[in-house]
Amino acid sequence: MAIKRRDFLLFLGASAGTLALHACGQKFSMPFEDSVNTNQVAGGLNFKPVQGPMPLQTSISTAQAGQLIQFNTSADRQQEQLYKSYEVVDDLVLPEGFTYDIIAAWGDKVGDSRFGYNNDYISFVETGQEEGFLTVNFEYISAKPWLETYQKVIGKSLPFAQVEQAIKPAGRDGVNVGAIADKDPTKKAIQEVAKAAMIDVGIGIISIIRNDDGRWVRTNSPNDRRITGISGLEDGHYLKATGPAVAVFNKKGKGYIDKLGDKIIGTFNNCAGGTTPWGTVFSGEENFQNFVPEPVFADGTSFDPSKKNFYIDSEEIGGLGNVFGLAGNKYGWMVEVDPANPNDWGTKHTWLGRYRHEAVGILAVAGKPLVFYSGCDRRSGHIYKFVSKNTVTDPKDKANSKLLAEGMLYAAKFNAGGTGSWIPLQADTVVNPDLPSSHAGGAINLPKRPEGGIFKVEKDAEIAAFKQKFQTLGDLYEGTDTEKQGAILIDAHYAANAVGATCTARPEDTEIAPDGSLYITFTSGSASGSDGGPDLRIFQGKDGKAYEYGWIMHLIEDGNEPGAMSFKWKMFATGGEPAEGGLGFSNPDNLAIDKSGNIWMVNDMSSDKLNSAVPAGRIDKDKKPLSQSDLRGLYGNNAIWFLPASGPQVGEALLFGIGPMECETTGPFFTEDQKTLFLAIQHPGEVNGTRKDMAADTRKFAMKTIDGTEFVQTRKVPVGSNWPGKKVNNPPKPAVVAIRRMNAQQLTQPAN
Repeated sequence: MAIKRRDFLLFLGASAGTLALHACGQKFSMPFEDSVNTNQVAGGLNFKPVQGPMPLQTSISTAQAGQLIQFNTSADRQQEQLYKSYEVVDDLVLPEGFTYDIIAAWGDKVGDSRFGYNNDYISFVETGQEEGFLTVNFEYISAKPWLETYQKVIGKSLPFAQVEQAIKPAGRDGVNVGAIADKDPTKKAIQEVAKAAMIDVGIGIISIIRNDDGRWVRTNSPNDRRITGISGLEDGHYLKATGPAVAVFNKKGKGYIDKLGDKIIGTFNNCAGGTTPWGTVFSGEENFQNFVPEPVFADGTSFDPSKKNFYIDSEEIGGLGNVFGLAGNKYGWMVEVDPANPNDWGTKHTWLGRYRHEAVGILAVAGKPLVFYSGCDRRSGHIYKFVSKNTVTDPKDKANSKLLAEGMLYAAKFNAGGTGSWIPLQADTVVNPDLPSSHAGGAINLPKRPEGGIFKVEKDAEIAAFKQKFQTLGDLYEGTDTEKQGAILIDAHYAANAVGATCTARPEDTEIAPDGSLYITFTSGSASGSDGGPDLRIFQGKDGKAYEYGWIMHLIEDGNEPGAMSFKWKMFATGGEPAEGGLGFSNPDNLAIDKSGNIWMVNDMSSDKLNSAVPAGRIDKDKKPLSQSDLRGLYGNNAIWFLPASGPQVGEALLFGIGPMECETTGPFFTEDQKTLFLAIQHPGEVNGTRKDMAADTRKFAMKTIDGTEFVQTRKVPVGSNWPGKKVNNPPKPAVVAIRRMNAQQLTQPAN
């Protein structure tokens, strides 16, 4: 259950000393303040929460317009009346008085390229008053809407039918393009499609300004540019690398060699990230295993590209690295780019580790070591912390990037009592994996030796044998001291498993609060057949079992020291239905923390679960209870939430906005004056593609009031999406928006 105000403040006071002053003594304030709109709703809020499909502990009563009320057990009938019918809207729904500007959408021109697909993390580095560089990640290709609308949006045809026909017999196993003869027209067709897809992933940098009328627009400066999935392949714009893994890139070893040494072709699967105080941006390469082989040999060299073949399925286009012969060990890193330097094409800092990076929290304090936090977004992924060898002199000095060339990467060990410690990923660290029986799914993956790669352990007895054979991480990896350290970093997730780091519940964001503490989102506590699951001693539902809906954790380093080797933690917020102790959201993802320490969260429910019907009694056609995963249809679309860290509503979640159909809301980022919130709308129409002729379904949902009384909701649900154009049969396009209050003129006109 979510932590309430009293417990939250006690945790701060007991754990962090002066940190409690932030929560207790600092004046509660809100973003989006301006001289025209100063009115407040109850509790210090300056927006009226929008109504979602689910009754919440805090909600808006239509009978008391503008008044924030607390529902209680006597309000069941009121809740049923208010929520018995609901219409989902294919738009970005915001509170009254707010609007959004579409800054850029897939296909828009950027330098000599285009704005990519599935925009995710957003960074705004200001270069003057209300102007600056917007850096945007482009994560992956959603197969259905991309294939369906490419020609209409980009204005160019591609041989999709030929490619799909050629690879269809192989299914998800895919096709090894390297084995196809060069003169075979199928190979040329695949290369053409794959190149287009690779152009649509990576990083984009665009310059923007706020006009006199309040709207954010592009300025198309010479700095605008794209770093794509194949940068360097034809244009010479290779990415660079620092740290011990460079020694592995430069060696001839057991595995596949791309013959490029420390030069790297492109970046892809760019999900979340972080922005430094010195004005550079970090982009996390997340699900790289869908493009290139993840496993490596003991010396850190890659498996052959044929181990991850090219494929197209109902969800995505994958195995793209196979088409271009990419070395898998060069992907899965954090990429740094300076948006103000038009000649910077990105640097991968290998001391930060290779795993499925979702985000990074950056803590730069003068006189202290530089610290980076990040999580591996997989079921059983770890929380990591890099601590630099040398200290920060000036947090705004661009020379701080050089501190990432030396230091140590640690993985977190969480204890059930609310404490934890950091385990160094270095050669002399003792091998001590957690038992598979302590994990959801009853399995853990460990490095496989001497063959390379990994193997699944499902019996506790196997751990003892593994520890007897390998005493330290150095026994699992090969090479000189530097090469061995590089191999450990390349294989970070499995090395962390081997030393007993805690397997967690899909960590998706790591954000530093104004007081220096850390917030972490854990998106889902369910298990995976291939990756395993989280440690059930830490990540569990109230029944002690796996819990799908996720948590937000608050972590405070002991002594408030960035380089501390121990910490305290507590769950700040829990997903799930209010009737079950949750706050009304599911699968928390990216965070933005405002200057008062309040949390703005976007969530990431699977596209195929959004608004999926839930029959009366919550049972399937075989009369069996629906799984937690299948109950996610109750929550509607992915959305934007506000969670106060202080004030009257601490410990609650308020709904600020709701995304368009089948999208994920991602990358929230405030301007310095907090009057604008940038947001990425990713993959609208991912499941059904273009909404045709305003098609909609009527579906039934077995909802619950906040005290658990079941009632049936009739919900109208658009099928597919036409966002952002919103006209009949418009193609759905990922886009980045700027959310702000309407100005005086706009308040008298319809919103976007």
